[in-house]
Amino acid sequence: MTEIASPHIWRPRILVLGVMRGRPGSPPFRIMEVDGQVVGAARAVTDVLETAAAYGITVHDLDDPEVVRWVGGDKFTWTPH
Repeated sequence: MTEIASPHIWRPRILVLGVMRGRPGSPPFRIMEVDGQVVGAARAVTDVLETAAAYGITVHDLDDPEVVRWVGGDKFTWTPH
């Protein structure tokens, strides 16, 4: 297979991983990656938007899989299962 015939795999710039438990007494969080690099932890949707803006990414739709990929839940999942 040549490069031209190979399928293009799209990666969104923002990846929000599954909910992790914090230390006792601290809220759960989700690790965030931007362009494949871990950039911090988000505890709410606003953290995702603020981090995206800090990296020059404007998010118009948090449900657009070409912009944000949610792993282990969606934008409403902020507590461990």
